[in-house]
Amino acid sequence: MSIDWEKEVAHRSDELINDLTELVSIDSQRDIEHKTSDYPLGPGPVEALQTFLHFADRDGFETKNVDNLAGRIELGEGEDKDAIGILAHVDVVPGGPGWNTDPFDPVIKDGNLYARGAADDKGPGLASYYALKIIKELKLPTTKKVQLILGTDEESEWVGMNHYMEKETMPETGFSPDAEFPAINGEKGIVSFMINFPTPEAGLVKTFNAGIRPNMVPQNAEAELDLNFENIEAIKTAFNQFLNDNKDIKGNISTKNGTATVTVTGKGAHAMEPFNGINAATYLATFLNELELNDSQKLYFSFIANNLHLDFAGSKLGIQNTDDVMGELTMTPDIFVFNDSEANVLLNIRYPKGDTGETLTEKINAALPDGVTASIDGHNQLPHFVAADDPLVQALVGAYHDHTGDNTEPFTVGGGTYGRILKHGIAFGAMYPGDENVMHQPNEYINIDKLLKATAIYADAIYRLIK
Repeated sequence: MSIDWEKEVAHRSDELINDLTELVSIDSQRDIEHKTSDYPLGPGPVEALQTFLHFADRDGFETKNVDNLAGRIELGEGEDKDAIGILAHVDVVPGGPGWNTDPFDPVIKDGNLYARGAADDKGPGLASYYALKIIKELKLPTTKKVQLILGTDEESEWVGMNHYMEKETMPETGFSPDAEFPAINGEKGIVSFMINFPTPEAGLVKTFNAGIRPNMVPQNAEAELDLNFENIEAIKTAFNQFLNDNKDIKGNISTKNGTATVTVTGKGAHAMEPFNGINAATYLATFLNELELNDSQKLYFSFIANNLHLDFAGSKLGIQNTDDVMGELTMTPDIFVFNDSEANVLLNIRYPKGDTGETLTEKINAALPDGVTASIDGHNQLPHFVAADDPLVQALVGAYHDHTGDNTEPFTVGGGTYGRILKHGIAFGAMYPGDENVMHQPNEYINIDKLLKATAIYADAIYRLIK
């Protein structure tokens, strides 16, 4: 039986775009400050989960909401553990600065749909859903159950998916539509470290803050300076020279009531590719390190300037590592807090085989100055790998090749997806080779034609696994 998957998608394209527009209109970032018993991760993730499940209820699928933390949409019959799992997420990172439009008021322009979550991961997740919808509506025969499982905080601590695994049976085989085509068959380990410094003494720098999430290179940084410790004209002269020497950043100084506020704007990026961003915080810290600081403040800012700034491989911390298959370790400092009660930096590290959380802890602490310590913050995700010649990989990549004519081979990345949860799982689409990676960046978008093509690829690939 020959099926024109792309034609089937075209018949449903308006409905898919309407559903996606509704879904990306929801600000579904994790918001535990407003959590309740009904909204365990805040109201946004729950609204997005319920909206997605409502689409499936409307279309006659069997669904389950697991305590407003995760959800499931099923097609076919069979044992849960033998099902093909498709793991997507409905949460997003914060909108953040730098947008040309409201990140939660979707806009279609030049064939692209702009909104936070359009590419990561509401667009690809919904494409996977429509793939199941096509298989269902065509009443195609299946030999296995498919479960589309939705998480609600993939961008943070994976509480939703972990809760799902406590309550439900997770399939062993499948994919996550949350990365790139033709397939991501290897994901580096992911771990964050909190580096804690001694409480600083009062001095020129009153506060220094930057960063939104551990997996986002900070685009903006701000410091407040106490002008009792240095003349504002000298600071302005030094800052203007610093900006002139560093054309990639923009900055500003304003004064009020004896305080100078210094801001730097760089470029945000996904933490898995820190070299694609411009870390505003390390630039600002490098400037502050040139000023007259006392010893306790100098300890903090000199460490950032000399050990973290522009060192994406972690060589200054002695953690550089390369694996022939998984590539190089990458490091990015993404959250900075400095005030009269605390001083710390959060590092996000993507590491290949050959390291563990324990070895990295030992190496980093050995490189730190006296009185400064580092410890793992949050959960440590170990590296994950499935061989390129595995039947799962071959089936998925085969569908991609057939629909695109592109023979690019699967590869390894520093990003972390739900694909690593599955014992036998990979990440599969929906970004194409050569596409601009707009995940976690301002003006995130997904190209509509490519989204529709991805839906056809997903439908074909899923059916290859279950027919």
